[in-house]
Amino acid sequence: MGSTTPAIRGGAARRQGERRRGAVVAALMLAMALAALDSTVVSTAVPQIVGDLGGFSVFSWLFSGYLLAVTVTLPVYGKLSDTFGRKPVLVVGAAVFLAGSLLCAVAWNMGALIAFRIVQGLGGGALQGTVQTLAADLYPLAERPRIQSRLSTVWAVSAVAGPGLGGVLAAYADWRWIFLINLPIGAAALWLIVRHLHEPERETARHARVDWAGALTVFACGGVLLTALVQGGVAWPWLTAPSLTLFGAGLALVAVVVTVERRAAQPIIPGWVWRRRTIAAVNLALGALGLLMVAPAVFLPTYAQSVLGLGPVAAGFVLSVWTLSWPVSAALSQHVYRRIGFRDTALLGIGLGTLILLAFPFLPYPGSWWQPTLLMLLLGGALGLFQLPLIIGVQSTVGWSERGTTTASVLFCRQTGQTLGASLFGAVANGVLAARLGGAGDLDSVTRALDAGTAPEATRRAIADAVHAVYLGAAGAAALAFVVLLLVAPRRFPVLPE
Repeated sequence: MGSTTPAIRGGAARRQGERRRGAVVAALMLAMALAALDSTVVSTAVPQIVGDLGGFSVFSWLFSGYLLAVTVTLPVYGKLSDTFGRKPVLVVGAAVFLAGSLLCAVAWNMGALIAFRIVQGLGGGALQGTVQTLAADLYPLAERPRIQSRLSTVWAVSAVAGPGLGGVLAAYADWRWIFLINLPIGAAALWLIVRHLHEPERETARHARVDWAGALTVFACGGVLLTALVQGGVAWPWLTAPSLTLFGAGLALVAVVVTVERRAAQPIIPGWVWRRRTIAAVNLALGALGLLMVAPAVFLPTYAQSVLGLGPVAAGFVLSVWTLSWPVSAALSQHVYRRIGFRDTALLGIGLGTLILLAFPFLPYPGSWWQPTLLMLLLGGALGLFQLPLIIGVQSTVGWSERGTTTASVLFCRQTGQTLGASLFGAVANGVLAARLGGAGDLDSVTRALDAGTAPEATRRAIADAVHAVYLGAAGAAALAFVVLLLVAPRRFPVLPE
């Protein structure tokens, strides 16, 4: 009897541990849903918000301000989580996010709402980065594809459902409920984290020195450069004083960041992030992924409505099908990378992705809805095979004390790629339209004319050509990722023993 008691106790402890881990995973999925929803949920409620608060000329900052805050805080939160642990960073980030949501719900004008969206983003950076890091902490390498595919599914579904949910709340309730709905969901996630996440005390937290100078300079540098990219060509032309001033200030701040971080004892962005071949290659490859994702995410709905003649719901379906194949492919990728390795699996995925993107400009005009839908389904499968092996692989090459910084650097590069892609491909699309239409109009004005039924057939062809050019650019970004992985990444990632 005595010999079986320890076994019984051990089994009970394992079951309790599994229950705790399950509760933490549920909290991570809720937190991921919040971060993804708030990237897109405001878009369809803009008319109601502007009608209530005014500020039409600056409403784009409702999106830009949030995404800028998320992006520039990722490296800071990554380093803090390596120093003090994941739990305090996640708890503080969730609290800031919920405070920002509450403030957004009581905003009295557009300026206040934009400011409070930035507060939301300051918390959203902690949610996005720390959730991905904790997923790697909780599961050994063999089980990580399962949790990462779940998080990928949550992110994809939430991001696609965001505009629809925002529209429903704005139409049938009030736009302020877009932010109030975050409170019970976030509170549930916060309670689960506080109650069930237990991290061992680590030596690094006792003797930690926070590089606050580095954090401030990284924040300032990222904010200035990303603002230049987001607003250039939108709020002002590219080669004008505001753009040149922001880019000049951003480059000067880059020099300041390098100087400060070289002198810091524990820098926010340590040099090894770029000196290690594996991490540098994954950063560059996922930056290219962020770049190419802009083509379908931003331009495909316009193509579906303006060229194919679909309604908003049908156009959303054409885009959303890649959220079905992406997580399925990501979950199955483990069977591939266990045979041929992380790098070669990612090469296979991005190689297929390049061919699929190249196929888009060859679609017939005007074509049928199923043709781009099929390509998006295939593209989601290819990118799932590309992204997840890289994230799992790079997280497995570092220990606990470097995992937060590594994960944050990967996510930062992907977010920066998306910001750069929006500016770059927007310029490409507008340039093609100007060439096809004799210099008249940009994508926004042309699509408004199409909606009003006042645009000729030549305009539809011009939009098709513009989107085809964007997809060619996306294929170029995919090819760049392929070359980077082939030439920079080691064939076998230096995975640490567990």
